[in-house]
Amino acid sequence: MKSLLGAAFAACLCVALSAADSFTIAVIPKGTTHEFWKSIHAGAVKAEQELGAQGVKVKLFWKGPLREDDRDQQIQVVENFTARQVSGIVLAPLDSQALVAPVASAAQAKIPTVVIDSDLKSDKQVSFVATDNFKGGQLGGEFLAQQLGGKGKVILLRYQVGSASTEAREAGFLDALKKFPNIQLVSSDQHAGATRELAYQASQNLLNRFGRDVDGIFCPNETATIAMTKALRDIGRAGGKVKLVGFDSGTQSVLDLKNGDVQALVVQDPLKMGYLGVMTVVQHLQGKTVEKRIDTGVSLVTKENMNQPDMAALLAPPIAKYLKE
Repeated sequence: MKSLLGAAFAACLCVALSAADSFTIAVIPKGTTHEFWKSIHAGAVKAEQELGAQGVKVKLFWKGPLREDDRDQQIQVVENFTARQVSGIVLAPLDSQALVAPVASAAQAKIPTVVIDSDLKSDKQVSFVATDNFKGGQLGGEFLAQQLGGKGKVILLRYQVGSASTEAREAGFLDALKKFPNIQLVSSDQHAGATRELAYQASQNLLNRFGRDVDGIFCPNETATIAMTKALRDIGRAGGKVKLVGFDSGTQSVLDLKNGDVQALVVQDPLKMGYLGVMTVVQHLQGKTVEKRIDTGVSLVTKENMNQPDMAALLAPPIAKYLKE
């Protein structure tokens, strides 16, 4: 009888452990079209595969808004996954304030959220996994100032109001310029917007006003960088005539860097970010202690160092290895 009871207890314990190590994780990016988000997705899948190899069953749900300015749709996605009672959420919030209430509701439903990429004005997330964006902006500002010999006229083309990650980059850039009193900031109040088309229009408008006099430009995200490069080519001021420093490493911006139309890219590690986002929420669900802030690193890539192995890996993350087109 004792052996039967022992076997039954062991079986129950095995089932309990199995259930505890089976999780459904919703990964919710700001958007799904840009290469940055595909790298985030690839990193999440990498974590899912590694956890599976360790005997931890994870089912990922990947869903985000089509446009990176559709706050309402992202809120709805979070609310829907909360209603579905997923085990945990990994979220890149479009807006530092608009997503506070949905994350609080998820926490109330005992669904932990790990915030990635862009910070949230809340204490309800269990961890924040991201680039030090302020430092990234500083790197960009210092490099641009050096390229200009510490003097000249500069434009900051901002991204979008409420985007904490890019606002931190912009603040870091402006902080770096304080060291260079002979650099004049001729425009810093224009926003590129969520799409390449809007960014291109904003770039054209700025160059119509300042294009013949500007010496340097900083763009805090991929779409703004690509759009501004194209606008500079349109007026014959690309190729280093205007020094351009951008952010992130899409296919087009890397090509522009190689061709000399962009002087530097401040590059994140989105694959690592997606990977650590999933790993961190699973560790929390397993009852492990996780850090409140996890820095995924930031690098300045130039034409001179872009072929170094560590930089090349950041510029071309192995998305195809993890995502099936």
